[in-house]
Amino acid sequence: MSPQPRSSFSDLNALATHFRTLLGSKKYVLLFAYNGTGKTRLSCAFKDLGKQPIPGSEEKSTDTLYYNAFTEDLFTWDNDLEGDTERRLYLNRSSKFFNGLRELAMEERIRKFLRRYADFDFDIKYDEWFVHFSREVRNNNNATEKVENIKVSRGEENIFVWCFFLAIVELVVDQEPAYSWVKYIYIDDPISSLDDNNAIAIASHLAQLLKEQEDLKVVISSHHALFFNVMYNELKKSKGKDYFLTKNRETGEYALQDTGETPFFHHVALIIELKEAVRTGKLYTYHFNILRNILEKSASFHGYTDFSECIKSGDDDSDEVTYARYVNILSHGNYSLFEPREMVDDNKKVFRDILDRYMNLYRFNPDLFNEETRENDE
Repeated sequence: MSPQPRSSFSDLNALATHFRTLLGSKKYVLLFAYNGTGKTRLSCAFKDLGKQPIPGSEEKSTDTLYYNAFTEDLFTWDNDLEGDTERRLYLNRSSKFFNGLRELAMEERIRKFLRRYADFDFDIKYDEWFVHFSREVRNNNNATEKVENIKVSRGEENIFVWCFFLAIVELVVDQEPAYSWVKYIYIDDPISSLDDNNAIAIASHLAQLLKEQEDLKVVISSHHALFFNVMYNELKKSKGKDYFLTKNRETGEYALQDTGETPFFHHVALIIELKEAVRTGKLYTYHFNILRNILEKSASFHGYTDFSECIKSGDDDSDEVTYARYVNILSHGNYSLFEPREMVDDNKKVFRDILDRYMNLYRFNPDLFNEETRENDE
């Protein structure tokens, strides 16, 4: 497989500048990066590049509506520790995020999105800038009653904040004057504390919302492979770019690699990596860690309690226990991705056998692992 185009950047400002230039001709940038790479700081660098002095004022204008960890911090809880009854989620009234809150019927706009994901309701108290939540529950008489001032879970809170953000995006798309300053939208990891079902729903819904407009330029970054994969498939016919971002820990440089047409669903991407390592013979000790990760995820998906079921060739398979022990032992070493050690020949053979068992048991598109086919696609 030929390597995809790769570019290096000295720091996050240089990378953010590159994205702004790229969005001059593209509609979106979709970025995958592992946690700790600098995604949130990149979103802030992108936002800061859009700040301009306002004549006659000490403040600066901005052109980016963003969703990241700082957006969640605009919402803070008062849990009424003394009375334990008046639980409130306060809004930071000084943020431009809440422009036109009262005038633009935000509650109904938010509810329209919230109904897709949650079963609780809310009210915004505009005079005091807080939200309180409620939920319909069934009592002992099987009758429905409304429970007020509830404390929603962290996942439900994230859903609410996300729906709040989507309501504002809708106002931007509708060219509401209160948000006329928005030229770019930057979304970083909207799915913390959410399960895979909500991750799929949010990605699909977001993609549909973005495809319905033509004027906005959007950057979306995530560490969540499933979310990235859904967004990629939904937007791949749109005018955009898809990247994998990494950081060199020694030089501090950032590398941006075009994902091209490579399948980026994490599970499949890892299998492609292992198959390529087997093909070239460049098998390192850490590849057993990757293999175990794949086997455990497959076992969980198929309802098994032990990953060994995913390498079992039959009911009387005598090699299953042996191979499972190999995976257990060789995946628990203190192996470094940055100082790899090559496997000995015997372990390479065991590794190939275990991977072959797994691939024979679960059918994948063979073209994904065919070097000639992938090169022709590129």
